[in-house]
Amino acid sequence: MSTTSWGDSAGRDGGVLLFRFSGVPVLLSPSWWLGSVAVVIFYTPLVSRFLPDAAPVVSVSLAMAFAVLLGASVLAHELGHCVAALRLGLPVRRVRLFLLGGLSEIARTPRRPAHEGVVAAAGPAVSVLLAGLCGLVLLVVPADGPIWLLVLECAFANTAVAVFNLLPGLPLDGGRMLRAGVWALSGRRGAGTRAAVVGGWLVAGLLVVWALWGLATETPDRWLRLGVCVLTAWFVIDGAGGELAHEQRRTWPQGLRLADLVSPILQLPAESPVSSALTAAAGRGVVLVRADGVAAGLLDRNAAEQLAMRSPMAPAEFAAEPIRPESVLLDSEPGEDILERVQETAAWQFLVVDQEGRPAGVLRREDLRAALQSYPS
Repeated sequence: MSTTSWGDSAGRDGGVLLFRFSGVPVLLSPSWWLGSVAVVIFYTPLVSRFLPDAAPVVSVSLAMAFAVLLGASVLAHELGHCVAALRLGLPVRRVRLFLLGGLSEIARTPRRPAHEGVVAAAGPAVSVLLAGLCGLVLLVVPADGPIWLLVLECAFANTAVAVFNLLPGLPLDGGRMLRAGVWALSGRRGAGTRAAVVGGWLVAGLLVVWALWGLATETPDRWLRLGVCVLTAWFVIDGAGGELAHEQRRTWPQGLRLADLVSPILQLPAESPVSSALTAAAGRGVVLVRADGVAAGLLDRNAAEQLAMRSPMAPAEFAAEPIRPESVLLDSEPGEDILERVQETAAWQFLVVDQEGRPAGVLRREDLRAALQSYPS
């Protein structure tokens, strides 16, 4: 299977760096090898059914080729997502191949439903295109022999990747397309997420039912079907739950105002003694300004307290947290955008400015977290 994740990374494990695509690292997770071994074990007997005269070494080799083609098909699918996201200005953290397929980790949530739909549809579109090209090749290749079987395998792999990922449930691409559609119609991304999460639960349920049906009818592949369906159903349920949790984390509570969370701001010379800066702060955010008028950063309260214990007369600039573009918030930004920026940025405080770029206050991560936990959902 293949999918994408917005904002939060769905998986934290790394892998072997295969290459970089437009600066995006493409990783091969260790779990991919487990999936490939399983494909070879279960697919080798099927090769013998297509090519009865094939020697065992040929059957194993073709099964290994199918595992590689399946991985390449998933990779092409993921690169389709990657290209679409980059074209729309959405940064891609990495592309990763793992046990159950692939994952494109897109670092920022799309602001428009059309963008979500385009990125989600790009992967299946690549798979459909590759399956069609393989189908055309099958029309001219003699219907026997290893080459014919390899092309048939590639057509099957891409068709399977496209069809499965078009199922209308998160975290699959079809679920993201469903979310984009509901989002466009309702104007609320959360409504689309909830609809697609329900779709994911239905997809997982149908997979389990299909596996149980195979056991009841004693189909030849019943045990393989059971293992694949249960593992895939677990992945879908877990992914849908993660999507729902992420949506809840990026939802700004109705009635909550940014002004209620922002601390007043105070400007101090960067060379001020750190002990004096802490005393003057008195719960306010502090911008440390150098003699040339350039901001040295925001006073990091924890670092300043530690520095004051060792050297109370040290310049406060030594305990400053740099002000980076990603840590500057506009006081008129939508709440959802503020939440996502805070989640994505490694900083414990953010400078809030008005439309003219004048400092309006400081938003502390801990204050925002406390407000979200205590505010009625």
